[in-house]
Amino acid sequence: MEIKFLETYLAVVDAGSVAAAARILDVAPTTIAQQIKALEKEVGCRLLGRVGHTAKPTEAGYRMLDRARLVVREAKDMCTVAASDALPAGPLRLGATYSALMGLLPPALREWNRRYTDIEIFIQPGDSVPLVQRVADSDVDAAVIGDPLFPFPKSCDWALLREEPLVLVTPASMRVDDPLDVIAREPFIRFDRSFMVGKLVDIFLQQHGINPKAQFELDGTEVIAKFVAEGLGVSILPKCPQVVAQDAGTRYWPLPEPCPTRNVGLLWLRSSVRAPLSVALRDILLESP
Repeated sequence: MEIKFLETYLAVVDAGSVAAAARILDVAPTTIAQQIKALEKEVGCRLLGRVGHTAKPTEAGYRMLDRARLVVREAKDMCTVAASDALPAGPLRLGATYSALMGLLPPALREWNRRYTDIEIFIQPGDSVPLVQRVADSDVDAAVIGDPLFPFPKSCDWALLREEPLVLVTPASMRVDDPLDVIAREPFIRFDRSFMVGKLVDIFLQQHGINPKAQFELDGTEVIAKFVAEGLGVSILPKCPQVVAQDAGTRYWPLPEPCPTRNVGLLWLRSSVRAPLSVALRDILLESP
C-alpha cells in the first residue's frame, strides 16, 4: 500500500474537498482523484463520498481513518529514525500562536534555514491551550505558546523563552500619572477573556479592585493596539515585540505590582523521534535577542 495515497486520502478528509486538498498538496485535482481511486481499489471499498464540491469519508472510510493516520505517522517516524545525520530527518511539525508568528519565530526560522538547510519546519497556527493537547497527542512535535496557567502533561518538556509583563497601552498623547486611575477612568479595550492573555488581565484587574468601563472585547495584540492608537480607549497587553515596536500612535506604561506576566516558551513531546529537532529549535530561540 502506498503511504503517499494514504496521505492524500487524509488531506482530502481534513480539507473537505478534492480541490482544497490539491491546493494544499500543490498537485492537480486529477492526481488526487487517481490516487484515491487506486487506494479504494486496493482496500476494496469506497472511502470517500462526494456531494457537490465536498468530500466526506464513507462509513468504511471513517473506520480506517485513525489507522491511516497512525500508519502515516509511523512511516514518517521510520524515516526520521533511519536518518544518518546528527539530527533526525524532518519535517519538524511546529505549532505556534499568532503572537509567536509575529514576534519570536521569524528570526529563529531564518537562522534555522541557515543552519539546517535540508530540514523543513511545517507550521500549524493555533491557540495555546489547544496546542498543548496537540503536542501531547503527537499531532505536532512542538509548539511555541504562552504558559496556559495549568500543569503541562508529564510526557512533555518546557523551555521558558521570554517573560512578558503586562503593561498599560495608551494613545501616545495621553499623560499617565497613575496607571490604575487611567484604567478605571478611560474607555477600556479588553483582551478576549476566553484567551490566556485575557485571563491574565482579569487577574490583574481583580487584584487591584478595578472594574473598567469595557468598550470592546477583542482578540489580537495588533488589533487592540490599533484601536488604542485611534483613540478608542486604553488597554492592558503583554510587553511583547508587537507592543514595544508600535509606531508613535501608542505608548506603554509599567503597571504596579502585583502584575501577572505572560511566560512564552517551547513545549515539546519528550518521546518523539523528532525531539532532537525541537531541542535544536529551542537553542536557536534562546539565542535570539
